[in-house]
Amino acid sequence: MLLGEQETLDRVLRNIRPLAIVKVLLSECSNRVIGEDIRATIPLPRFDNSTVDGYALRSEDATRGAHLRVTGEQSAGPDSGLMVQQGCAVRIFTGAPIPGGADCVIMQEDVDRFGDSIVLKESVGRGDFIRVRGEDLCEGQAVISRGEVATGPKLAVIASQGMNDLSVFRRPKVKIIATGSELRPQGELVRAGEIYETNRVLVADLATNAGAETEVFDIVPDTVEAHLLAFEGARGSDAIIVAGGVSVGDKDLVKPTLVKLGAQLRLWRIAVKPGKPFMFGQWDSTLVFGLPGNPVSAFVTFLLFVRPALWKLGGRLSLDLPRFPARLEQDLVNAGDRPHYLRGIYSEGVFRPFGRQESHALFGLSRSNALCRLEPEQTVRANSIVDIIPF
Repeated sequence: MLLGEQETLDRVLRNIRPLAIVKVLLSECSNRVIGEDIRATIPLPRFDNSTVDGYALRSEDATRGAHLRVTGEQSAGPDSGLMVQQGCAVRIFTGAPIPGGADCVIMQEDVDRFGDSIVLKESVGRGDFIRVRGEDLCEGQAVISRGEVATGPKLAVIASQGMNDLSVFRRPKVKIIATGSELRPQGELVRAGEIYETNRVLVADLATNAGAETEVFDIVPDTVEAHLLAFEGARGSDAIIVAGGVSVGDKDLVKPTLVKLGAQLRLWRIAVKPGKPFMFGQWDSTLVFGLPGNPVSAFVTFLLFVRPALWKLGGRLSLDLPRFPARLEQDLVNAGDRPHYLRGIYSEGVFRPFGRQESHALFGLSRSNALCRLEPEQTVRANSIVDIIPF
C-alpha cells in the first residue's frame, strides 16, 4: 500500500532531532539557524537624536519669526553635554544626541542664519525631527527567537546589541550519491545508451539551500560491491541522499545494500506523482533518503520530504512549504490515482503549466518556478484559484 504525503512526512519528521548548538562569529552566521532566544539589552535608538541637520531648541521658542542665539554645536558622535537655554539654540547634525533642555529640532533650510543668531522661517512642535530613545526597540523586548534563520536584517539588529558571536545549530553534513551504470560524469564521452548524470548537481544545490554542508560522491555503478563501498564511505554523516536505485528492478540495489549494512528502513513507495519510489530509513544515527532516479521525481520528493527533514535537523521551527494563491491560466487535469504536482510558471498572480509533465522532463523543470498540486482524478478549470508552492 502506498503511503500518503502527510503520513510519509510525519514518519520522516518523528525520527529527527535537531543537531547540537555551536557558537559562531556573527560575521559567519548568514543563513544559519539561530539557537537561542535573544532579548534587547540596548534600546534602539540608544539615545534621543536628530533626524536632520538643523538646530535643537525649546518648543516654547520654536515659533515662526523667533530670533534665537546659537550657543554651541553638537555633531554626531560623543555627547558634548550641551544645554539649550530659553531663547537659544544649538547647531545639530543628523544622528547627533539632543542637547539637554531641547525638545525639538528645526531643519537648517527653515532658518536664516546671521552670525551667532538664527531667525525661524517656520514653526516646529515638541518632538519634531527627534528619534526618541527606544522607540524602535526597547530593553527587554524580544529580538530573535530560537529556530529563526539569520538573514541580513536580523543579524544587523543582533549586531546593534553589541554581540560578537551567536549560538546557532550545527549545519547537517549530507553525503550525496547517484547510482546507475548508465550514468557518466560531465567531461567524459558518452556511448550509446549512456547519459550524463544530473541528480547530484540538482540535489546538492537543494540540500545546500536547505542549510546543509554537502559532499558529492562519485557515481555508483550497479554492483553490490560499489554500493557497499559508497555507503561505507558515507557512514557517520548526518544524512545520506541517494538518487536512483530505490525502485523494484534487479539493478535497484540501494535497499538490499542498506539492509545488509544494518539500516532500518522506515518507509518505501508513496502516493505522489512524480515520485512513487521514495525511501526513508536510519543507519545508526544517519538518516538515509532514497530519491527516484528521474530528476523531476527527485526534485518533487526532495521538496516535500527531504527539505523539511533537513530543516528540522538544522534547528528550524517552521517546516511548512510556502504556499500562496494563484489563478489558473488554463484547465488542469489529473486523470491518475495519485496526487500530481505539475510544474509551471507563476507570474503576476497567474499560474500556467510549462513543458512536458513527465518525470524525466528536466528542461520544463528548469524553466518553472512553482508547483501546483492536483488531487487524484481532479479537473480544475481555467480562472480557478489554486494554491501553488513556489521554488
